[in-house]
Amino acid sequence: MNRVYVCNCFGVTEAQVKKHAEDGACTPRQIASACKAGTDCGSCVRRIQALLGRGACPRRELVDQGEPVLSDLDEAA
Repeated sequence: MNRVYVCNCFGVTEAQVKKHAEDGACTPRQIASACKAGTDCGSCVRRIQALLGRGACPRRELVDQGEPVLSDLDEAA
């Protein structure tokens, strides 16, 4: 299996970031909340931003309203 690491500090892969994004994490801060990626040295934040892109977030409306969107991720951890 070929793993592409996004965050070497916490061993977070590209696939994990994409999965968190599919589950509703729309920003690097939400990715960090879900898996700690980007919270240590910070060198992966730009890569996380690139993976998130500017596409439509499935839960963007909730984010804009200030609603929590990562409750399912927190329970799974």
